[in-house]
Amino acid sequence: MNTSSVSCGVGCILCLLFAFIFTIFKGKAAMLISGFNTMPKEKRELYDKEKMCRDQRNSFFIWAAILGTGAVLAYCVSKYFAVAAFVIFLIVALKDVHLDESKAFDRYKK
Repeated sequence: MNTSSVSCGVGCILCLLFAFIFTIFKGKAAMLISGFNTMPKEKRELYDKEKMCRDQRNSFFIWAAILGTGAVLAYCVSKYFAVAAFVIFLIVALKDVHLDESKAFDRYKK
C-alpha cells in the first residue's frame, strides 16, 4: 500500500465523517460552516440553514467520492491517480471559496 492511496483514503474518510455530521445534525450544523458562525444572531436568522447544510453535505459527499476513487485507483493502478484526484479535489473545493460574506450566503436567504 502506497502513501498516496492512504492519504486519499484518509481524506475520503474525513469527508464522509463531516458529511454524516451535516446529515445527522441538519440545520444545527450550520454553525460549522466557515463565516456563518461569526455572523450576528439576528443576521443568521435571515438564512435557510437547512438548505445550507444540505448543500455542504452534498459537497462533502462529492469530495469523498473524488478522493475515494483516487485512493482505489492509486492502490490498484498507479500512485499518480491519487495526485490527479487531489488536484481535481482542490479545483472542485476551491470553486466554492468566497472571500465576501454576501457572495457566499446570498443564495440561502429566506
